[in-house]
Amino acid sequence: MVDDPSGPAWLARRRSQARTRAAHLPLPTVEAEEWRYSRIAELDVARYGAASSGAAVGGVPAAASSMVAALGDLAGVVVLVDGAVVHVELGSDVSASGVGFGSSHDDGIDAADVLGDAPSHPVDLFDVWNDAQGPEPVVLDVPPGVTVEKPFAVVSYASTTETATFPRLAVRVGDGAQAALVEVHLSDDVDALVVPVTTIRVGAAARFRHGVLQDLGRRVWQVGSLSGSVDRDGHLQVGVAALGGDYARLRLDCRLEGRGATGDLSSVYLGDGDQMLDLRTFQTHAAPDTTSHLLFKGGVAGRSHSVYTGLIRIAAGARGAHAEQTNRNLKLSEEAWAESVPNLEIENNDVRCSHASTVGPVDPDQRFYLESRGVPTDVADRLIVRGFFDEVLDDFATPVLSAEIAGRLDATLARSADVGVDRSSEGGS
Repeated sequence: MVDDPSGPAWLARRRSQARTRAAHLPLPTVEAEEWRYSRIAELDVARYGAASSGAAVGGVPAAASSMVAALGDLAGVVVLVDGAVVHVELGSDVSASGVGFGSSHDDGIDAADVLGDAPSHPVDLFDVWNDAQGPEPVVLDVPPGVTVEKPFAVVSYASTTETATFPRLAVRVGDGAQAALVEVHLSDDVDALVVPVTTIRVGAAARFRHGVLQDLGRRVWQVGSLSGSVDRDGHLQVGVAALGGDYARLRLDCRLEGRGATGDLSSVYLGDGDQMLDLRTFQTHAAPDTTSHLLFKGGVAGRSHSVYTGLIRIAAGARGAHAEQTNRNLKLSEEAWAESVPNLEIENNDVRCSHASTVGPVDPDQRFYLESRGVPTDVADRLIVRGFFDEVLDDFATPVLSAEIAGRLDATLARSADVGVDRSSEGGS
């Protein structure tokens, strides 16, 4: 547990209430549909101790600094180490526009208001643990009508072995405002548990773009959640790249609460070795004339395993809703495996909904086309896989992340010598 007497009184109360609630919640099991196919039964929570308080943390890690530099010109930067804020930077012009960005401890940031009340029905025990044990929330608060052209960045770094860390990010985008944020999760080669929680509220006629890169070390477990709510005529675009970790899970909820709201969700994920990448999505249409598009594309090499399960929910009052959900997977070795389970839950007949999923190897016709022009088979397969992901990267929520993601995809493909060896016939569902 984290006891931080230097924090504000409201945060201490929130932590205390979350601890009480956590004491009455069980660990999830694979019996629950949203945890089906997962490795949650392997998690030994007792192995992980609390991370050091912010006062004991050193400076900005070199890998975090390199990432910030690679992102280019930013409106503001926050760096966390083991869940604690170690660096905050905000442009004076952005600050002058009334934008709040930084730690809940910083002057001028009403973190309690941006976070809102703790949910009466939390997603699961991990969300409650984040409330109970997170050192300090990071907040981005964009006032109504303000447009910030350059993206913000939050880089979270796990540096200590056998620890559990709880990064927390809360975003509020006021009515008619526009902004973008990059969220990056990195680590040393440590045995750690990372439980990030991100919440986003997009106001009426506001636009917000959110890009996530997860490239944690291969001994790290991640159990994270990202939830967004969108008001009338607002637009939320989220892009996720899931590349690292031993077992890395992200639950992504997009709730369209106001008439005419839009949510666009996309992801690229690529596993190798013995990794398991686990992605769960919920597209909830709670209001009329709302629109959501989802495109998730993944690949599995070596003995890796991916899971995608998605649910489109159309409420009874969501007349005129339009929802799409597509998941495509490439099985790049004989021992790799991919699960793909799309679902619909519709309570109104006046809607348009579609879902599709496929799991299969590299297209042999595409491979033959390249081979016939002198391209070696292994190179041909890597080119095909990269082209497969380009559909998502070309329209990624935060373009500043696209090149960084592409480079990491290339590195994974280069070290996965078995890419393309699965010559089984294509399957799907």
